Amino acid sequence: MKQIIECVPNISEGRDQNIINQVTAEIEKVEGVKLLDVDPGATTNRTVITFVGEPEPVCEAAFRVVKKAAELIDMRVHHGDHPRQGATDVCPLIPVSNITMDEVVKHAHKLAERIGTELDIPIYCYEEAAQVPERRNLAYCRTGEYESLSSRLGTEQWKPDFGPNAWNDHVAQTGATQVGARDFLVAINYNLNTTSTRRANAIAFDVREKGRPQREGGKVTGKPMKDADGNTIMIPGTLKCTKAIGWFIEEYGIAQVSMNITNIAVTPVHVAFEEVCAKAAARGVRVSGCEIVGLIPKKVLIDAGNYYLARQQRSLGVSEEEKIKIAIKSMGLDDLKPFDPKEKVIEYLLEDHTAKRLVDMTCTAFANETASESPAPGGGSISAYMGALAASLATMVANLSSHKAGWDDRWEEFSNWAVKGQAIKDDLLHLVDEDTNAFNRIMDAFGLPKKTDDEKKARTAAIQEATKYATEVPFRTMQKAFEAFEVIRAMVEIGNPNSVTDAGVGALCARSAVIGAGLNVKINAASLKDEAFKAHILAEAEKIEHAAIAEEQELLAAVNKKING
Repeated sequence: MKQIIECVPNISEGRDQNIINQVTAEIEKVEGVKLLDVDPGATTNRTVITFVGEPEPVCEAAFRVVKKAAELIDMRVHHGDHPRQGATDVCPLIPVSNITMDEVVKHAHKLAERIGTELDIPIYCYEEAAQVPERRNLAYCRTGEYESLSSRLGTEQWKPDFGPNAWNDHVAQTGATQVGARDFLVAINYNLNTTSTRRANAIAFDVREKGRPQREGGKVTGKPMKDADGNTIMIPGTLKCTKAIGWFIEEYGIAQVSMNITNIAVTPVHVAFEEVCAKAAARGVRVSGCEIVGLIPKKVLIDAGNYYLARQQRSLGVSEEEKIKIAIKSMGLDDLKPFDPKEKVIEYLLEDHTAKRLVDMTCTAFANETASESPAPGGGSISAYMGALAASLATMVANLSSHKAGWDDRWEEFSNWAVKGQAIKDDLLHLVDEDTNAFNRIMDAFGLPKKTDDEKKARTAAIQEATKYATEVPFRTMQKAFEAFEVIRAMVEIGNPNSVTDAGVGALCARSAVIGAGLNVKINAASLKDEAFKAHILAEAEKIEHAAIAEEQELLAAVNKKING
C-alpha cells in the first residue's frame, strides 16, 4: 500500500499573488503530488500551502518550494504580524497513511540536508525531527525571529542543523528555514444545543490540555492563583494534545466548542468527541454533532468506526465504506451540513478518478469486459476475483456468526475472523487490476523500438523484467487465495451451521483461484531466461496448488458431513 505524507510549508509572502502563484506552480510540476490548499494572509504576510503524495515526490516538491521562495522573497524587506525568520519559514512533513513517524523524520532530515547543502540556507529541525532537544519547540527555533538571526548565526548555540552557520548577503535574503516532522492536526468543532458562549467555554476548559486557571476559593469569580514564581496555576483538562475555546456561530445559531487536536495518536478524534459529550452532559448541555474543518486522514474515520462497532458488540470485519458511515453517524459529522468523505479524506482526494479499474465495474460490466475481444482482463484477474469471493464468503459467515442469537459472548471471536477475511479480500481485489496491469506492462515492453543493437538489448531486458513481474503477480494471488482457507476452515468448523454451505462454496472458489493463478504462473514463467528464478517459483506454485486441492477436498467432506447431520 502507498505511503502518503502531507507537507505544509509556510512562505513569508501573503500579499503578492504573482509570487504565491510562482511558488505553488513548482508543486504542480512534480508528478505524484497533489496541491490541496493555498491560504494567503495579507495581515500576516504569510501563505500556508498544503500538498500531499508519496514521500519522495513530496520532498522533491518541498525542495522546489523552498528554492523558488528563496529566489522571489527578500526577508530584508519583509514585514508581517506572524512570527517568521525565513522566506520559507516552516516546512513540516506529516504522516497520513501507511508510514511511521520515524520514517517521516528520516525524510525530514534528508530534505533538510538537501536544502542546507544545495541552497545554502540555514536549517533548524524542529518537533519530532529535532536534533537538539530545545529545538523541538518551534518558538525556540525562531527566538528573536529574522531580526536576530544575524547575531545568532556564527555562535555554537545557534549553529544550524544543516546549511551555513554564517551571515552573508545570501542568508540575509533567504533567512533560515525550520524543517520538521509532526503529527496531523485535526480542527474540529462540536455543536452544542445552547447559545451560551460561557457554557461552551466552560466545556472547552474542562477538556483542553491547558485547562483553566485555579481560582481563590474555588469560585469562578475568584482571582487566579499564582505560584512562587508569579505564574498562574492551571488545572489541566482531560485531553492531552488539545487546544479548545468556546464561541457562538451566528450562521448556525448555536454555540460550539472549537478544538485543535495536535496529536491524533495520543487523542483520537472519537475519544475527544466522547469526552466533550461527557463534559457537556455534566453541565446540562448536549452535543448534537460536530464538523471537521479542512481535511483528515482516512484513519481518523476508520478508527472511529471500529470504536463504535466494538461498543455495539458488532463485527469489525465490515467494509471500509460501512466503517466510515458508522463514524459519520456516530459523531454527527453531517449534523449541520452534508459530509462527503470523497471531499474530506486525503487518501480519497489522491485517487486517480480517471483511471479505469476493473473492481469498480458492475458485475455485468466486468463480465462483458471479460467476454470482449480484448485479451485483458484474463484468467489471472478472474482467478484473483474468485479468491476475493472466497474470502468474502468466509467473512460473511463470520459476520453472520457474530450476530447469531445466543452467541453474543462470541461476537469478538468472529469479529477477529471477519477482520482477517476482509484483509485477504482487499488484497485479492487489488490483484484483480494488478494482474491486468502486469499484462499491459508486457505489451508495452514489446512495443519498444528495436532498430539499433542498443534498442534491441534494452527491449529484451524490458520484456524479461515485465514477464518476471507478470509471473510474480499470479503467484501472489496463489499465496493470498490460499490464506483464505484458514478463515474458511474456521467457519466450517465453528461458524453458524446454517451458513456452512457458503463456506463450502468459498473453498471451491479458493481452490479454483489457486489453480487458475497457477496456470498463469506457468505460462508466464515459460518465457523467462532466469532459470533459477523460474525453477524456484514453479516449485513453490506446485506446493501451493497441491495443498489447495487437499484443503478443498477435506473441507467439502466436512461441509457434507454437517449437511447430512
